[in-house]
Amino acid sequence: MSRIAARFAQLAAAGRGALIPYLEAGDPDQATAASILAGMPQAGADLIEIGMPFTDPMADGPTIQAAARRGLRGGATLSRTLEMVAQFRRTDDETPIVLMGYLNPIDSYGPERFCADAARAGVDGLIVVDLPSEEADLLEAHTIANRLDIIRLVAPTTTPERLPLVLNGSSGFIYYVSIAGVTGTRTASEAELAEALPRLRAATGLPVVIGFGIRTPAHAAAAVRIADGAVVASALIETLAGSLDAQGAAGPDTVRLVLDQVRTLADGVRGARAAPDRAGAKMETAMRAGA
Repeated sequence: MSRIAARFAQLAAAGRGALIPYLEAGDPDQATAASILAGMPQAGADLIEIGMPFTDPMADGPTIQAAARRGLRGGATLSRTLEMVAQFRRTDDETPIVLMGYLNPIDSYGPERFCADAARAGVDGLIVVDLPSEEADLLEAHTIANRLDIIRLVAPTTTPERLPLVLNGSSGFIYYVSIAGVTGTRTASEAELAEALPRLRAATGLPVVIGFGIRTPAHAAAAVRIADGAVVASALIETLAGSLDAQGAAGPDTVRLVLDQVRTLADGVRGARAAPDRAGAKMETAMRAGA
C-alpha cells in the first residue's frame, strides 16, 4: 500500500479528515523551506504538498506567484526540491509528500528521469496542473513504473461528460478545486461544497480533497466534514511573507509562525467531525465572510 493510501486508511479508521498544508520549495530560501517541511508533521500535517517553483504558474493567484518568484530567487530547482524531500525522508518515512507544479520544468528535466528521481527521493504523488488528461501518456507509464500517484484536478466547471476522462488513471486522491478561479481568491461556501461532492463520490472511490480558498481552521473544518481532506496554501504563504524582512529574507520567527498556523489548522480539522451541530453554523458564517 502506498503512503497516501495508508494515510487515508488510517484517517478513515480514526473518523477524521486530512490536513494538507502547502509550502513552496526554496521560499524564501532552501534552509527555511526545509525547516518548515521538517516541522509540519509534528505540527499536525497529515500529508504535505510542495510547490515546484515555476515562472508562469497559471493556476495560482498573486500570493503563490510571489512565493514561486522568491523560491526561484532562492535557488530552487527540481533537483534541489527532490534533495529537500530526500532530506526529509531521513527522519520521516511515513508522511506522504505530493509535488505540485507545471509540465514545462518536468518536460525539460525529462519525464522518465524525473519520475525515477522523485520516487527515489521519497515523493508519493504528483499534481501537474497543466497536464490535460488527453496527454497524460507523457507521464503515465513512468509514474506507474515508479509507483507514483497521479492526482487529478476536478473543478466546478468539469462537465459530467468529461469527468470520467479526468478520473481515468487517477490514483492517490482527487483534488477538488472548489472555485472557478486561481488560488487564494474567494472561498466556496459549505453549501456549495456539499452540493458538488456527491457527483465525485458517485464517480470514484478515491478520497476527495478540497483546495483553493481554504484559509482558516473554520474553512478547513467545514471542508473535511464534507470531503476527506483540506489543502491550505495561500494563507500559510501569507504568514511566511509577512514575517520576512525588508530584503525578503526569513525573520527569526518565520518557521515558528508558519508551524503555529499549521497547528491551529490541525486543531480545526481534528475537531471538525466531533461536534458538527454546535460548530456548523459558526463555520458556515465564517466561510461566507471569507474570514
